[in-house]
Amino acid sequence: MRLLIWGSGAIGGTLGAHFARNGHDVTFVDSVAEHVEAINKNGLRVTGPIAEFTQPAQAYTPETVQGEWDIIILATKSHHTQIAAHQLAPHLTRSGGVVSAQNGLNELVIAEVVGAERTIGAFVNFGADYLEPGVIHYGGRAANVLGEIDGRISPRIIALQAMWMRFEENTKVTANIFGYLWGKQAYGAMLFATALTNESIADALEMPRYRPVYKALAREILAVAAARGVTPEGFDGFSPLCYLPAAAKGAAEESLDGLVAHNRRSAKTHSGIWRDLAVRKRRTEVDTQLGIVVSLGAASSVPTPLTARLIALIHDIENGIREQSLATLDALADMLPPGGASI
Repeated sequence: MRLLIWGSGAIGGTLGAHFARNGHDVTFVDSVAEHVEAINKNGLRVTGPIAEFTQPAQAYTPETVQGEWDIIILATKSHHTQIAAHQLAPHLTRSGGVVSAQNGLNELVIAEVVGAERTIGAFVNFGADYLEPGVIHYGGRAANVLGEIDGRISPRIIALQAMWMRFEENTKVTANIFGYLWGKQAYGAMLFATALTNESIADALEMPRYRPVYKALAREILAVAAARGVTPEGFDGFSPLCYLPAAAKGAAEESLDGLVAHNRRSAKTHSGIWRDLAVRKRRTEVDTQLGIVVSLGAASSVPTPLTARLIALIHDIENGIREQSLATLDALADMLPPGGASI
């Protein structure tokens, strides 16, 4: 395939480097000029326990890239989706498609810009980090799922799966891509909660004191999904059905244990959210990932007070009002009644 990777950081860089290594014609775009320069000069280096290689490649900034592509993989942070979709639109062929390899419900935004028929959903959960210009750390394998947003099993989805399977052999195609995306919204809320601290994902999820918070967050998110007629899908130890009101007693605890086990197997110990706050000192994706859930919940008369509080606490850290600590997670946990979520 001939591919344009728009956003060549952790996710886009990992995918693009592997696709190029497997013989596909890959061009990278990134807004960080130093990253683009490093790729053009030395190639894109992938490091970590899973793979060690340097892939020669061509890279451009959004202002300098020229040409059209049938497939563009969008891998920017979710809060850059609107701008990126408008920037890449002139480079997408009339019959082409944009694959959203991002966190959140960005397919909704992309479809408004390029059209629903040219928007392709993707669920990616592997662990990766941007370390420095030209260098990506690929730390943990995980689920990859592709799907048309209208549920069709199209020829282009089958072709994308064949390519993607050489990166992750268990890549799936689904007729319910929004089920996976909403499932990840629930898990993502948990990751935002762990990023209120400096604990690793696994350590934070394992702490009994905070498990009621994770359960309650998941339940809020999944209630909004249900109001929108979405059936959530599970992945990598996360089982959405375990957090619903009708779940068997102890089911959510078992799911959390699965998430702890999954994260202990990864060399990526902390989330990208934590890294944005603690290392890169920049704004997170909280408004576009969780803010949209609060808005959609309000539109469906589904209250999301815990999610709204989590967003406010993340902003407090971004603005230097609070530190990343267990005390900040306590400020979220204290919203729950005694006993918390019992599932």
